[in-house]
Amino acid sequence: MREEQYNQMADALRKHPGMLGLMLGLNRVITLLTMAAYPMLLLYLLFSEKYEMLYHTVLVPGVAFVVVSIFRRVYNAPRPYEQMQIRSLIQKDTKGKSFPSRHVFSIFIIGMSFMPVFPVIAGVIFVAGVFLALIRVIGGVHYIHDVIAGAFLGILIGFLGFYVIF
Repeated sequence: MREEQYNQMADALRKHPGMLGLMLGLNRVITLLTMAAYPMLLLYLLFSEKYEMLYHTVLVPGVAFVVVSIFRRVYNAPRPYEQMQIRSLIQKDTKGKSFPSRHVFSIFIIGMSFMPVFPVIAGVIFVAGVFLALIRVIGGVHYIHDVIAGAFLGILIGFLGFYVIF
């Protein structure tokens, strides 16, 4: 998205505080619900005595999250609000570390964690992930390639971790 396109869209949202509030609220709610769903999955696996699946469900996302975080720090891609003359809708002061989007990566790897146990919940998480990706781009904190890479990596690593390696 070019600078003028982003500013036109952001200005339109700023003129409609209800829509802007909805977008910002969804950003927060989707993130928090996903963060809450993951430990609930772990508890389910623990109390169901599915210890091997529990081990994989901790190991795969945990290792992947650390690797993605290290890559982001080393690669250190700038964020849209650092490169363009824009005022992002999602308030964030972070410099760099934009690629890939860790929010989007996290929601998709969590969705992949649910897939072997609760595929319907995984589907709901994936749909929420698409909305979160759009919100992160519209909010001005990520480029489209950041969120696409985050989703792709979450799905790929989840597939490899849950269906190929284990």
